[in-house]
Amino acid sequence: MKPAIRYRIDPVNPEAHLFEVTLTVDNPATTGQLFTLPVWIPGSYLVREFAKNIVRISAEDEAGPVVLNKLDKRSWQAAPAKGVLTVRYTVYGYDLSVRTAYLDTTRAFFNGTSLCLAVEGQTDAPVVVDIVAPTGKDYREWRVATSLPALKAKPYAFGTYQAANYDELIDHPVELGDFTLIQFKACGVPHDFVLSGRLPKIDSKRLAKDVKAICEYQIKLFGEPAPFDRYVFMSFVSGDGYGGLEHRASTALMCSRESLPQPGETGMKTAYRNYLGLISHEYFHTWNVKRIKPAAYAPYPNEGEAYSRLLWAFEGLTSYYDDLCLVRAGLIDEASYLELVSHTITGVLRSPSHAVQTLEDSSFDTWIKYYRPDENAPNALVSYYTKGSLAGLCLDLHIRRETGGKCSLDDVMCALWERYGRDFYNGKPVGVPEDGWERVAEEVTGLPLKPLFDRFLRSTEPLPLAELLETVGVQWQARAQVGAGDKGGWLDKVPATPVWLGARTGTDGGLVKLTHVLSDGPAMLAGLSANDVLVAVDGLKATQANLDTMLASAKAGDKVEVLAFRRDELIKCRVRLDAAPATTVGLKVVQADLAKAAREAWLKA
Repeated sequence: MKPAIRYRIDPVNPEAHLFEVTLTVDNPATTGQLFTLPVWIPGSYLVREFAKNIVRISAEDEAGPVVLNKLDKRSWQAAPAKGVLTVRYTVYGYDLSVRTAYLDTTRAFFNGTSLCLAVEGQTDAPVVVDIVAPTGKDYREWRVATSLPALKAKPYAFGTYQAANYDELIDHPVELGDFTLIQFKACGVPHDFVLSGRLPKIDSKRLAKDVKAICEYQIKLFGEPAPFDRYVFMSFVSGDGYGGLEHRASTALMCSRESLPQPGETGMKTAYRNYLGLISHEYFHTWNVKRIKPAAYAPYPNEGEAYSRLLWAFEGLTSYYDDLCLVRAGLIDEASYLELVSHTITGVLRSPSHAVQTLEDSSFDTWIKYYRPDENAPNALVSYYTKGSLAGLCLDLHIRRETGGKCSLDDVMCALWERYGRDFYNGKPVGVPEDGWERVAEEVTGLPLKPLFDRFLRSTEPLPLAELLETVGVQWQARAQVGAGDKGGWLDKVPATPVWLGARTGTDGGLVKLTHVLSDGPAMLAGLSANDVLVAVDGLKATQANLDTMLASAKAGDKVEVLAFRRDELIKCRVRLDAAPATTVGLKVVQADLAKAAREAWLKA
């Protein structure tokens, strides 16, 4: 049967960043067809108003122009049409992110949520998509990278692609350009790794080998076969890019040039380790959130927010597994992994918010808080990614301890996969109820876990990290921060506890600007606020170097006079310095410990 809905996507004007989209509907609604555009993209929980980028739009049928009325920010109603209805519209795309659409003379990228209007009442119908090359000799080398199934298109070529329905259409992003293509198979399944942007010389073989190790470990964790026939990584490379967004058979990534492996490099540099962690995170989402997903996302409500208190499980546990998969796949050793965990713990503890907001509340409020951080965020907003990953760590180690190693979080994840994920796109699109995750965990482990969930998810009590890490032979060190670059990690010799200002700083015209003032710290107690610009401290110009020197030589209880501008008004405060809190954590393995077997079962599962 010929698909009755067809899209033509033409990067018609790269210089102006304009896509031209033609949408043809063979059988429009007899009372007038309604068209809508999503307001958000799954995986990025913020209403982004994609329709704002539609520059112009019109409709016509076999008899001529058709009236198209805009009903609200995302909806257009066409008058009754005679025969085939065609809608033409122009979309501006110049957002260099993984969430929307981008077009210039060097490359193009788009998500269907930004370019493809939904034909209401026919969103379950199959569609075809014609992807057109931009005209001109400068674009002769451009190719197409996407996990959309081809209908009449050669591999990586412009042509016609297809999707079973609208939901599938908008879950396969597309990269256009003269990109670098690396290919490998993981558990027998073809994987493409596409790199666009201005690339340095890279060790393609190492990148393929390392990413393959991640993919094969995760496929085997949930059980072969993989839930896709082909997978595509699309990574835009720039000077300082970082980020990713998951899809059902692909992921869109951004990375820095420094993060790529260079020819002749040995060892695991920090930037590359972080990039592999990002790749691991987005690939793990293939199972956890793209198929095992909250009931609130089954299906995704494209018209607005989808509230769930389970993002700690779908984003937080994915964050727990992303680096854990690196050590289990043999890409990093246990010392490197523990360093990464210590960085996460430190990041959580340094923000007072960990004792203010619960993980369930953080999950629920993501639409108004997580993607809209302000100067008070460290005091009020806890991350369901980072603290959620630590809750996952505690849950995993608790299950292993209480079952004598017979069960783990892996077993819970696999049970969720069998119950909710494996057949999600095979006729059984059932999401996890709000109380379903905890019920499955108790069923699988046989443990009474409600008190644990109440503590981890619905209270702000400290997580029992030190206690549980000790069960696998990992020693905990809590200390004050040593220098601006100290993200956490074990120190064999801990220096004397320094004093602190209780604020995070940046620069403004060579002076120190307070970007965040932390709850009950010396700066807040003295009356300083975020965005204040320090002019002088004890009579000396308030440069970052001078401030660091002053703090290094001061002791707890010392008082300093601070002059600062708040807006255009000069204020004077007397700050009583205090000892810096022990919120920086280091972890290391206890030598010759009795927990070696438990630790190996955890890290080498």
